[in-house]
Amino acid sequence: MEVLELKRNYSCLSRDGVLNMNTFKKIMNIKVLVIMILVAMTFLVSACAGTVDPTVDPIVDPTVVPTEDVDPVGDVLSVVVDLGTADDFVILAESGISTTAGSSVTGDLGISPSAATYITGFGLIMDSTGTFSTSSLVTGQILSSDYTSPTPTELTTAIANMRTAYTDAAGRAANYTELYSGDLSGQTLTSGVYKFGNSVLINTDLTLNGNSTDVWIFQISGNLTMASDMNIILTGGALAKNIVWQVADTVAIGSGSHFEGTILAMTNISMGTNSSIDGNLYAQTEVTLDATTVVKP
Repeated sequence: MEVLELKRNYSCLSRDGVLNMNTFKKIMNIKVLVIMILVAMTFLVSACAGTVDPTVDPIVDPTVVPTEDVDPVGDVLSVVVDLGTADDFVILAESGISTTAGSSVTGDLGISPSAATYITGFGLIMDSTGTFSTSSLVTGQILSSDYTSPTPTELTTAIANMRTAYTDAAGRAANYTELYSGDLSGQTLTSGVYKFGNSVLINTDLTLNGNSTDVWIFQISGNLTMASDMNIILTGGALAKNIVWQVADTVAIGSGSHFEGTILAMTNISMGTNSSIDGNLYAQTEVTLDATTVVKP
């Protein structure tokens, strides 16, 4: 009897077990569906919470400093090369500054470490303070390393800043490399950093087109030569103060030509007869003018 009763119970448990397993599977399917619905609802709620209403002003944390916009090559947008105290001068040279009659310079001149005797053709008139001299050809002051203090120190700093600016300009990441093989004659260029492994020629008018905050930096490993009676033309609001020419060799601007921008030359800069520039002339050797008009931008 006991054995028979045990078999009956086992049989019932087996049948019940089948029924319970089916029921369990149904319950589990329902639970999985509920969990999926809850996850989807959670995702939607999070997404909605992250949406900003454009009609509501955001709360600004005053302790957070905003970052500057960066261009694709890693330079801060619209930032021209920092000239430091070199920007106090329209012409700055290390070994000499010379001119012929008829030149007109608007802005200060400086020379260091060479002495004032290496500034020729200007007819220098020493000021009573001994810190600067003047000239009928210059609207501004002329400073030399052998003038009374604090002029020598100021010039040492300016020359150092000029060299730092040269290195800065040379180190900017390029947007354009070897464009037109260095022959910019007749071209129209928008803002950017232009790198040339050799010399650059301007044999017909060059146009720089952009607005008042656009920046042009030209990195030239060779010479920069501009033919006679040519022009650099600025359009669209472009400004000479935002144009930098970093030149590793000589710079020669032809007679009767007009140039725009700051020239940072490792060697010498020569301006031909009746040439002109709206910009700065900075040379790690000498600057030579020939009845040239120089105006600081």
